[in-house]
Amino acid sequence: MTTPAAPITLKIDFVSDVACPWCAIGLAALTQAAARLSGQVLLDWHFQPFELNPGMGPGGEDLLEHLAAKYGAAPEQLRQTQQQIAARGAALGVVFSPRRTRIYNTFDAHRLLHWLGEQGAAGQQLAFKQALFKSYFTDAENPSDPAVLLRLVREAGLDEARARAVLESGEYADAVREREAFYQERGIHSVPAVIVDGRHLIQGGQPVEVFEQALRRIAAQRV
Repeated sequence: MTTPAAPITLKIDFVSDVACPWCAIGLAALTQAAARLSGQVLLDWHFQPFELNPGMGPGGEDLLEHLAAKYGAAPEQLRQTQQQIAARGAALGVVFSPRRTRIYNTFDAHRLLHWLGEQGAAGQQLAFKQALFKSYFTDAENPSDPAVLLRLVREAGLDEARARAVLESGEYADAVREREAFYQERGIHSVPAVIVDGRHLIQGGQPVEVFEQALRRIAAQRV
């Protein structure tokens, strides 16, 4: 009897922002692609920071006003884009709530993700990233609000006291900024950017099939 080959582990550096809708779409599509390759490919997840709006104040800004100022788009064009995003998300099981009318600073969320990347158990960083996406896009919550972040930590079964200590200090601030600079210096200026094994770049919120084909191809090169 032939022994089945062990699955191939691919390292995934998922460069993204908590307030980026295409990042939520990309993560959902990539996890579904990985599920299709169950038993063949395993993903070793590492979430890397990228801030779409690093200078945004703690109160955030009106979403459509912010997008209009940033991209010079007309209101009707923005509404159509939001509808397209919602439709793409719905096909993947990602709910984009119409109650989401503001965009916020995400730096503290990135600090908590970095903490989990450094000290968390396997799978915790991925689970917390997914919880952050749901909180913002589905539940229309403020990802810069410490109370929201600590509730998500608690609901995920993580160390709330340790998370509070991170939030109440400047811990991991320099590390997050260093990671942001690292990827920007290497040409990552839009997200999501999925880097496989440190050398293969998949850009954007691609369909499940595109991610699946890319993972198959990269894994086959490792055989």
